[in-house]
Amino acid sequence: MTITHAQASTEKTGARTEQAASLIGGARERIDALDNRIIGLIRERIAYSAMIQEARIASGGRRVNLSRETQILSRYNEALGKPGTTLALTLLELGRGRI
Repeated sequence: MTITHAQASTEKTGARTEQAASLIGGARERIDALDNRIIGLIRERIAYSAMIQEARIASGGRRVNLSRETQILSRYNEALGKPGTTLALTLLELGRGRI
């Protein structure tokens, strides 16, 4: 039994029609591109966090500013709800580096 391109595409996406498989395939490509951009932005955020920490420590301050972290948690929670808080916690952890 030979599998056609259309059958392979529908199996890969879980869709039941070629039209749906095509739409899903295109949307997944867009999501992958967005994920690549998000990862790049997270890396940029980590670099800025490191600069801030270095400046704060060099001036005699503490490595972490809890009031600032609370602001960030609130912003993400307001925008995205509970999952936003989880996302913000992950971003803060990534930005802190090794403590």
